[in-house]
Amino acid sequence: MTAAGPAVPDGVVRGGVRGALGGLTTRGRSFLAAGVAAAACAYVLGQPDLLRVGLLLAALPLVCVTVLYRTRYRVTGSRRLSPQRVAAGAEARVRLRLDNVSRLPTGLLMLQDHVPYVLGPRPRFVLDRVEPGGKREVSYRVRSDLRGRYPLGPLQLRLSDPFGMCELTRSFSAYDLLTVVPRTEPLPAARLAGEVPGYGEGRHRALAQVGEDDIIPREYRYGDDLRRVHWRSTARYGELMVRREEQPQQARCTVLLDTRAEAYGGDGPDSSFEWAVSGAASAVAHLLERGYAVRLLTDTGDALSGDGPDGYVTPGHEAADTAGLMMDALAVVDHSSEAGLARAHDVLRAGREGLLIAFFGELDEAQAELAGRMRRRSGAAIAFVRDDGSGAADGAADAVRHLRQAGWSAVPVRPGDSLAALWRHAAQDAGAAAGGGTTGFSGGWS
Repeated sequence: MTAAGPAVPDGVVRGGVRGALGGLTTRGRSFLAAGVAAAACAYVLGQPDLLRVGLLLAALPLVCVTVLYRTRYRVTGSRRLSPQRVAAGAEARVRLRLDNVSRLPTGLLMLQDHVPYVLGPRPRFVLDRVEPGGKREVSYRVRSDLRGRYPLGPLQLRLSDPFGMCELTRSFSAYDLLTVVPRTEPLPAARLAGEVPGYGEGRHRALAQVGEDDIIPREYRYGDDLRRVHWRSTARYGELMVRREEQPQQARCTVLLDTRAEAYGGDGPDSSFEWAVSGAASAVAHLLERGYAVRLLTDTGDALSGDGPDGYVTPGHEAADTAGLMMDALAVVDHSSEAGLARAHDVLRAGREGLLIAFFGELDEAQAELAGRMRRRSGAAIAFVRDDGSGAADGAADAVRHLRQAGWSAVPVRPGDSLAALWRHAAQDAGAAAGGGTTGFSGGWS
């Protein structure tokens, strides 16, 4: 919950009386103009009765302005956004609460919250009289098909007199941020062989407290399993010794997202770039759920939201919470001005990668050759290459062919393709390659 703070009439209305007169509604201005006109005509025509009518018409809006301007009640407002992170196309609920903390009842109030146009129409609520110490709660929903971060607020409170002659606006200062992350698609479970070369399924070993036996002993510690006692070492050293143990380390994976502006065409939620961003988000979420340490890399060579060594994010007890760090970064990722993949290649060349999964845009011959060399320090590599489906898309087929020759499990991505189906086929192809089978695909995926 975010407290919007108090709205104090004296502190919000600027410009003194001039600011108050600026709050006159169309009705109030009409009454004031009619009163002035009637008074002028009464003076010219010498009609005292008409003068009284004119003074009454002019005085009514002025009295309303004075009373409204000198109102001394205090109200506080708060906003609760649930949830603060949603997927594109999903809804979030915003709850507004208004508390009258003064000793006077309020008049007619109108609440208005400022929201970006992509989240829907601006919500407005009319509240009747709020008793001293009373509260009112209202809610509305927001949704967006476009990922991003959108501010909600500030909350505005409009005060009106009973006659509708004057309206004054009081603004709260606090606001909230709604993060709209890319859509994610559940991916089928598949064995991704070759994540770390030489270690089977990519899990190399380190000293720890649980796992398979090692002949290197250590001194007994409270809580150690007595079945791990190494009696020969105990007799040798004269104290209780137990076998050291080892456990697998986390497999590592780098997800590479090509964000070059020249590699994609179109815009909007159904564009090829948004498909690639959504695919990278789905891969990150899927791999974190499987216990991988994941790094999200772009063509600029930057790792997005990596809090671990070399930019890797390590899953905790809740993989979804850990994935949220990268999802927030993917919510605002945009096209880059890079001309190629050289920076990403330099980053991948400097380290020893496990599994490498890449989402490429269009690749010309030079970039396809450069992407092929990224595979050298990876145990297995899967690439999704954009293919716009046009008749002149021979470049995409050549890029896919070149990547396969370099050891990638590469698949073309055409409009309308399902990531889950492409993922299943790519994983099977990578497994066949690891087991000595043939690689390659024929035809397209649907």
